[in-house]
Amino acid sequence: MPKSTLLDIAKRNGSDPAVGLIDETIKPHPELIYVPARTIKGTSYKTLIRTSLPTAGFRKANDGVTASKSTYDNRRIETYILNPRWECDKAVADRNEDGPEIFIFDEATGMLEASLQQVCTNFYYGRDDDYGGDVEGHPGLIDSYDATNMVVDAGGTTGDTGSSVWLIRFGRKHVNWVWGENGSMEVEDPRIETITGENGGSLTGYVQELLAYPGLQVGSLKSVVRIKKLTADSGKGLTDDVIYDALSKFPAGQEPDLILCSKRSLKQLRGSRTATNGTGAPAPIPESIEGTQGPIPIRPSEAILDTEALTL
Repeated sequence: MPKSTLLDIAKRNGSDPAVGLIDETIKPHPELIYVPARTIKGTSYKTLIRTSLPTAGFRKANDGVTASKSTYDNRRIETYILNPRWECDKAVADRNEDGPEIFIFDEATGMLEASLQQVCTNFYYGRDDDYGGDVEGHPGLIDSYDATNMVVDAGGTTGDTGSSVWLIRFGRKHVNWVWGENGSMEVEDPRIETITGENGGSLTGYVQELLAYPGLQVGSLKSVVRIKKLTADSGKGLTDDVIYDALSKFPAGQEPDLILCSKRSLKQLRGSRTATNGTGAPAPIPESIEGTQGPIPIRPSEAILDTEALTL
């Protein structure tokens, strides 16, 4: 297991203490900021899904009707154990000139950020490790949406340069995060214990772990639309017309609450728009698209890749 080295400490000791750690690894997480979450007592639950309605029609006087009923399905929503850990030679951490507490704090925040990034990657790609998903983690949108009826093909042709845009409707019957064990996300207090060195020997080290139980609910196949095969090929990027094609897939009166895309797709959308102001200034960075019930926010995500296979 990788451990912090004296070189790591030396780099920290040579830094300006007034500035501290400049973290170039932190990413925004619109998946966690905007997508609602609910907590559950345990680690799983069942949802009742109506898959078809009863028949309803008129009849002639004195004629009878055939009774019918709805059909239902139970789907189990599960949460998964997220449990990263870091450890360090105690003698190494204690040499940090600001004390081991600062070193431990920075490592803990790094572990938390890495966890959030992994959860957000799984939000889209689930257990597909070709795209950064974790095979032990929760399924993602790619595993849960209706790939036959709730998809728009943008028609890109250059392999492994594809990207997706996801249009999502929120709510307890639609898409939301699920956090098990009452939403616990604990970064445990650091502890001192015997760890295994790189040479297989034993040494005393600091150890710290994070424990959480994230999961993702897609309550209805009508809750998500994907735009796929967006590439840099001419005419195959994101445009308003493509987004409106995707909006047309939702049932009437049930438009999405959020549109998530890569930064490249957002740039393509901006480039497709024509500035209409009198000064001729460039079109602004898109923040929304107008739906029938008001503006629908558009947010870029670092977790959506521009290297998807066209077969995904």
